[in-house]
Amino acid sequence: MKAAIVHDFTKAPQYGEFELRSLQQPHEVYVDVLAAGLHQRVRSQADGSHYTSIGQLPLIPGVDGVGRLEDGRNVYFVMEDAALGSMAERTIIDIRRSVVIPADADPVHIAAAMNPAMSSWVALRSRIDFRPGSRVLIMGATGNSGQMAVQIAKLLGAEQVIGAGRNQARLEALTDLGADVVVSLEGEASDVAERLGKAAAEVDVVIDYLWGAPMEQAVMSILTRRQDRSRALDWIQIGSMAGAEAQIPSAALRSANLRILGSGQGSVTAAGYLAAFPALIDCIASGTLRIPTQSYPLSEVEQVWTAPVDPQKRIVFVPS
Repeated sequence: MKAAIVHDFTKAPQYGEFELRSLQQPHEVYVDVLAAGLHQRVRSQADGSHYTSIGQLPLIPGVDGVGRLEDGRNVYFVMEDAALGSMAERTIIDIRRSVVIPADADPVHIAAAMNPAMSSWVALRSRIDFRPGSRVLIMGATGNSGQMAVQIAKLLGAEQVIGAGRNQARLEALTDLGADVVVSLEGEASDVAERLGKAAAEVDVVIDYLWGAPMEQAVMSILTRRQDRSRALDWIQIGSMAGAEAQIPSAALRSANLRILGSGQGSVTAAGYLAAFPALIDCIASGTLRIPTQSYPLSEVEQVWTAPVDPQKRIVFVPS
């Protein structure tokens, strides 16, 4: 079969022949892949930098996708095998890690939106006791996952959503997705901290795709401005686009009710993710959650992988 194949972590996947192994476990099934998204998580899988990487090569990238079972049903699936991904004409999935999607759902749209939407959807529904009327700050709101988080927070009943990011044009576009306030992260650290503190002092939840310096700049500025520091602030760490480490003053934990927790593989079980999928799929299939998408034939994977792309659009590969 044809597939995108990573032979070297320093190079883009190449389109070529790959021999698919036989089924080995009772719950394994073959699927014909209809669409597979090129998410940031997939890029880190393909260059070996993701924290789940085991350094195994060759590998087929792709952590999820939409495929057709032998009985004709279409399913959204999440891969389990770190070396056998979804960017192939055919792959093997654990049927227990899949859910049937509506027959009229667009496979490309589902493949594009599920991964970036999943992080905030699961974080708000499973990691904390999120309540309608809460106020939410999204750090890294101009990325694809951040844009989905703006929509999801509003969909789940947030009273106010504040989007923070660097790209001014994309920041301004967040208002069309439901953001009430936008905050630029460009400029001197002290200025950024001042803006975040003023805008987000009374938030109940922070969804953080950045970590690193932006978190360091924001945390004390926000906490010291809160009218009631004993009121809980849930800071959910999801991504580390701005750095894997952040220095948090001990005073941040003693002087306020700051609760830092993560959301991702390991902190949420596979069963926890699967339970959240059907409702999220319905929101994507109905158009309630939107993400601009561009599809390409899988045969063009090497060129597309390294070419400049519109950061506003999610790339999806489909069979050639």
